Amino acid sequence: MGAWAVGPFDNDTAADWCASLDEASPERRPLLVEQALREAVREGDFLDSWPGAKAVAALAVVAAHLPGGPPADSVYAPDFLTAGGRLTLPAELPALALRALDRVLADGSELAELWDEAGELDEFVAALAPIRAALADPTGAAGVEG
Repeated sequence: MGAWAVGPFDNDTAADWCASLDEASPERRPLLVEQALREAVREGDFLDSWPGAKAVAALAVVAAHLPGGPPADSVYAPDFLTAGGRLTLPAELPALALRALDRVLADGSELAELWDEAGELDEFVAALAPIRAALADPTGAAGVEG
């Protein structure tokens, strides 16, 4: 895995996936996000690092669309998103993204194994914590004081 940081877009696979998302028509982009998430969720006992890295980028895209979600402000994030573009995403995508995140961090995930071998699994998990929080509360209700 060619990675230069622990962020969701900071590896070759994620950057390539983001470029493909940019090149896709705006109508097709939500489907590509969903496909990346479903690919990770439906993998069997072992999740290869490539679909895992694509799923992490996709779930970061989903989280960026949620109230209070972390912005996709990496230079490697999809250009349309960093320029203020938005997607119309199905309402069930945050739950699917959360399942994909759990799969990426579970036993049998090559991506998690690679970060663990590099001694940076805790940093990788910490980088994904704001994304997890947004996906777990897609309405942003937890951040609203009453």
